[in-house]
Amino acid sequence: MYQKQEVKEFLAQHQIPHTWVEHPAVFTIEEMMQLQLEAPEDVAKNLFLRDAKGKRHFLVVIREDKRADLKTLGEKIGVGRLSFASEERLMKYLGLTKGSVTPLGVLNDTNCAVEVIFDADWKDAPSIGVHPNDNTASVFLAFSELEKIVREHGNSVQFLTL
Repeated sequence: MYQKQEVKEFLAQHQIPHTWVEHPAVFTIEEMMQLQLEAPEDVAKNLFLRDAKGKRHFLVVIREDKRADLKTLGEKIGVGRLSFASEERLMKYLGLTKGSVTPLGVLNDTNCAVEVIFDADWKDAPSIGVHPNDNTASVFLAFSELEKIVREHGNSVQFLTL
């Protein structure tokens, strides 16, 4: 199970350049912004969603200042209605707790069942800030490195304009 320390070791082992910032636990994007980190525009908002039948799960990664319209998003990915997945599903699929949702959670997705959807805004972004599977720290790395981690792990990646 990749928890905070294991994520730190993974980044070091794979020689992925990053900046690691320890901070008090945050549970919302608003609390994250109150930390006044160096590059707040690079902070990602992460939504763990499921389809109406609970068969497909999605991790949607958008910029902190955007809002996701779940109805429109569900239509764009062709699944109809989307809703937030339960804390039990979050733990089952990504090994994460509420407030710690991050694309790095896919490292715990042994079946590669979670589909990752990045807002197209990230495609050319030099940096992205996400939690290292724990909401008491943030890690800033090149977006291309994060995308590579997700793809190499085996999870599907999609870019959508949100």
